[in-house]
Amino acid sequence: MLLTIDVGNTNLTLGLYPGQEIGPHWRLATDHQRMPDEYGLQFLGLLEHAGLTPAELSGICLASVVPPLTQRIVQACSQYLRQEPFLVDAGIKTGIRILYEDPRAVGADRVADAVAVFHKYGGPACVIDFGTATTFNAITKKGEYLGGAITAGINLAAEALFQHTAKLPSIDIQRPPSVIGRNSVHAMQSGLLFGYVAMVEGMVSRFRTELGKDMKVIATGGLAEIVARETDVVQIISPWLTLDGLRLLWDLNH
Repeated sequence: MLLTIDVGNTNLTLGLYPGQEIGPHWRLATDHQRMPDEYGLQFLGLLEHAGLTPAELSGICLASVVPPLTQRIVQACSQYLRQEPFLVDAGIKTGIRILYEDPRAVGADRVADAVAVFHKYGGPACVIDFGTATTFNAITKKGEYLGGAITAGINLAAEALFQHTAKLPSIDIQRPPSVIGRNSVHAMQSGLLFGYVAMVEGMVSRFRTELGKDMKVIATGGLAEIVARETDVVQIISPWLTLDGLRLLWDLNH
């Protein structure tokens, strides 16, 4: 049983793989103040909830884009799960060429996404990851990671509006009753949700110009479903895509 862990700035996602398909999986809030013992006890609790013990784990594959937390998670896994995690980092086998000017600058989650997409769907493809940042990632027909685009995520934009304006409230990202909001909450929900939908449609069009008309579009991340259901340019919604990529990277390196 393989345990995959993806540490992001907003969410920490975990998934168990008894085989090639994901089994029990969880999405947690990333707590930057939590200590290794707290993470370790949380991981033990999740395993227990799934009816498993650490002895049943064959390995742990870890990706992190939060350097201050990486070592804490490694320590938690070593002490509480009795496994030293395999860390997705520069120099590991990926099965794809990374054409970024500095390959080391590509986040581990973006590498895992690219590996999973090319393995599962082939190229060319555009992977849209709705996380703390919203990233657009281009995979060529040959399976090369070409590059992409990065902008602020929806929740980050909502938080900026709340913190830097005197009268706008903190809101949840959800579909408002109409595009034209009749109060501040609905107006913000409309601007954020439908504004990002319009951005996605525009960026997909521009990526398709460079990658080709047969480009597939895959959405992943915590807010993938709420955005993708508002547009027909997204062909595949895969919320746990990064974990699928970690499973493939584990197989390539063991």
